[in-house]
Amino acid sequence: MRIALGVEYDGTDFSGWQKLSHAKTVQGALEEALSFVAHQPIETTAAGRTDAGVHGRCQVVHFDTDVQRDMRGWVLGACSNLPRSVAVTWAQPVDDDFHARFSARARRYRYRLLSRFVRPALDARFVAWEKKPLDASRMHDAAQAIVGEHDFSAFRAIACQAAHARRNVRAIRVFQDDIHIVVEIEANAFLHHMVRNIVGSLIPIGRGEQPVAWMAELLAGRDRDVAGATAPAEGLTFLGPRYEAHWGLPAEVTL
Repeated sequence: MRIALGVEYDGTDFSGWQKLSHAKTVQGALEEALSFVAHQPIETTAAGRTDAGVHGRCQVVHFDTDVQRDMRGWVLGACSNLPRSVAVTWAQPVDDDFHARFSARARRYRYRLLSRFVRPALDARFVAWEKKPLDASRMHDAAQAIVGEHDFSAFRAIACQAAHARRNVRAIRVFQDDIHIVVEIEANAFLHHMVRNIVGSLIPIGRGEQPVAWMAELLAGRDRDVAGATAPAEGLTFLGPRYEAHWGLPAEVTL
């Protein structure tokens, strides 16, 4: 039987999603909890990896097992054995040809910035701090230059192992939400550090240090050395993947 799970997590105290032998990761914690419930080793496959300090609103994973548990049992059993910063929010059986990564048709991220001269305290684990004022409208206008299918080499980490840099950004918006500046982006897939590098390039535009046209120039130039700095991990949350409706998954991960 193949089972899909929704997983949310605060990534602050983890060395990313992917299981490592030498560090605490979200995948490692999840597999340990599921293996306890199953009384046998469980290995998971996720829709996407997140870096150290990055959070997940609805990461989707799948795993295969012959162990008989009802779906409520998988959810509650996993949560009982997970640290407080990780929770399984739903579980359901899926067809054997469902794949958490390869069946996904899109992925979504949200980045939150606190734009004020005083650092955050209450939200420090979940927002990045920018002490200079930011103009969300300028950032939004600039961001529209990257919508569509492009070569995103300018926003790709040097260590990125993807075969090519072409990605299709379906939508991006930047808006003011009370005291926060929020960047929401959806694409078919993302390169390593792509969202954080895009945000890092929008910030100088929001400060007025670069023109609105700068994002288009960076995209066309394909030079990572010219683009903005990588924005901090704590502001980034993986909202989750999106799948076609025929898989029958919850609405939050369905196109």
